[in-house]
Amino acid sequence: MTESPADLFNRLLDVMTRLRSEGGCPWDREQTRESLKPYLIEEAYEVLDAIDGGEPAALQEELGDLLFQVVFHAEVGRERGEFAIADVLQHLIDKMVHRHPHVFAGAAVGSAREALHQWEAIKQRDAEQAGNRRSVLAGVPRALPALLRAQRLQSKAARVHFDWPDAAAAWHKVHEEVGETTEALASGDRDRIREELGDVLFSVVNVARLSGLDAEDVLREATDKFHRRFTDMEADLIARGKNVGTAPPDELERSWQAAKTQERPS
Repeated sequence: MTESPADLFNRLLDVMTRLRSEGGCPWDREQTRESLKPYLIEEAYEVLDAIDGGEPAALQEELGDLLFQVVFHAEVGRERGEFAIADVLQHLIDKMVHRHPHVFAGAAVGSAREALHQWEAIKQRDAEQAGNRRSVLAGVPRALPALLRAQRLQSKAARVHFDWPDAAAAWHKVHEEVGETTEALASGDRDRIREELGDVLFSVVNVARLSGLDAEDVLREATDKFHRRFTDMEADLIARGKNVGTAPPDELERSWQAAKTQERPS
């Protein structure tokens, strides 16, 4: 008989407890919250890779690895007498029910946008009731990758209508920022160049967001494309007895253009 998700989850908790016990794994036993941080981030990115790869089996495995990191941190919390996995689950369930009154309490919303606005309004009200002043931009970790953080902050600002009307208007702002960067480059002032380049990148994220695109994905795809074409260029030069490190610029350019042409669909 197939075990229920609840039974399997309890078995996972037992596995985790045993790994951290006296007779468990020496590596698992010596881990701390701080030492586990890189693994949590790594597993999250491996989930993203699996989603991009489109292989359900790979996604299943990576989601399991990410879940294990959550259980690991909960076990550390239990050992420290701070909280247990049951507390994590209870808080999560309560929060999801509380912030979805249109599903669990008879409220009504007409669209996904209205549901999101309601979510933010409830968070704001809860913070005020707790005596906290909560910024509209709260909840976006500074440790996020810069493009992702920019897009999340812009999206939050947009929820209170602080936004460009459309992608075309945001693109006009990109041109304005490029002009200011051109002036900064001419001045040779590194601090000014740094600031203006940052404004260009931030403005480009607005264009991606208002076009319904994820800026992080867009740049990742462009980076993958560069990597693919560069390695094709290297292979072409090697096949002709050349070396990418010593080939003259004009030959590199010809090989690069050939790699681009080869990649385009007929």
